[in-house]
Amino acid sequence: MLSRFLRRAPENFLNRDQIQAVRSGRRGFLAGAVAAAAGALATDRARAQGDPDILNLPAHSKGLGQPVAARGYGVPSEWEKNLQRRESPGLTRVPQSSVSFAPLQGLFGIITPSGLHFERHHQGWWDIDPSKHRLMVNGSDDSLLKRPMVFSMDELMRLPSVSRMHFIECGANTGMEWGNVAVPTVQYTHGMLSCSEFTGVPLRTLLELCGADFKRAAFVLAEGADGSGMTRTIPMNMVMDGQVLVAYGQNGEMLRPENGYPLRLVVPGVQGVSWVKYLRRIEVGDMPYGTKDETIHYVDLMPNGLHRQYTSIQEVKSVITSPSGGQVLLEKGFHTVTGLAWSGRGKIRRVDVSIDGGRNWKAARLEGPVLSKCLTRFNTDFVWDGKLAFFQSRAVDETGQIQPTYAELRKVRASRSIYHNNAIQSWALMENGEVGNVQLV
Repeated sequence: MLSRFLRRAPENFLNRDQIQAVRSGRRGFLAGAVAAAAGALATDRARAQGDPDILNLPAHSKGLGQPVAARGYGVPSEWEKNLQRRESPGLTRVPQSSVSFAPLQGLFGIITPSGLHFERHHQGWWDIDPSKHRLMVNGSDDSLLKRPMVFSMDELMRLPSVSRMHFIECGANTGMEWGNVAVPTVQYTHGMLSCSEFTGVPLRTLLELCGADFKRAAFVLAEGADGSGMTRTIPMNMVMDGQVLVAYGQNGEMLRPENGYPLRLVVPGVQGVSWVKYLRRIEVGDMPYGTKDETIHYVDLMPNGLHRQYTSIQEVKSVITSPSGGQVLLEKGFHTVTGLAWSGRGKIRRVDVSIDGGRNWKAARLEGPVLSKCLTRFNTDFVWDGKLAFFQSRAVDETGQIQPTYAELRKVRASRSIYHNNAIQSWALMENGEVGNVQLV
């Protein structure tokens, strides 16, 4: 049967009584309403069953709808209102320091709607008056930057701009899985991930205006205007290729306040903490700055007890979003397996999918566009025979990097880390149709 029989979770999750009701009371109709893999229509059989939803005209087919101008800013259908970002209790201590996870299980394509974009706040969010916001560009000494400058938002938005689609992933995404904590859904395992079209001015353009000495300048420091004082060191070689943006736009509109309005840094392929929000200052320097959030936080604890610092690149990674943990397949037959793949090193070259826990692999279809340092949607066909199955996906990027298993990752990283977990995710499909989070080694 077609994958309409797969229910999203947790927002539209069916309990056991509801599942049994569907199986016992509507099995005959569902089996006739949707054809098998060929997708042939079965409307005649539905009419024969006397389905009122197709035989009787509903109210919306016989009357006037709501006034077009009733809602000044568009909102989703009320039937989709439960698809939302969700916080995980216990990860942070106060409401201003929070994590909210994007509902990957209910999204299509590669672009995350701005209202569902994941958020990580260290000291709450602000709605800053753009007329009073300023960006200062200076050097750690006068020889590295000839002309320190201060830009208003109006001045920045008059400069030539570019728009590009990129993913952003928190360095701690999938962090709970390091300790064998099987959180229930893909929203919580991988939901600190989103993808948007960002619009702004290349940082290199601003540094050229300020007369930066690109031969001697090796790093820049990005500083945010919020109370947490987020500052991050960015290697100059990332700036020189023109990919780093001083962004004010996201998905065709201005940034949302929770995402750094009116200005944030976009550093493609690098962990989200380096995408400094509420950007107020860029400093050009000749050495790493060693700030508090890059020396004692966002570091990797290695097997020998040392910390690995400045490991910013988000390595090749993928996850099946449907079927995934918390979902239920209500019928045997044809389904579509779909998910997302990404790499901080460039484009996704291939994604393989396994339904037997990694014993056998099949190349998935990559949906276009396939862009550098951007989410890539993949899918493949699956015919469920009602037996136990273990879903996995394994991505390969254009540099040849291959997504590792947990055994391969722990061999070089041990199991005491939090950040940069790109291991293969496994989902178990049980005989009763329920899908759960499992970890296979």
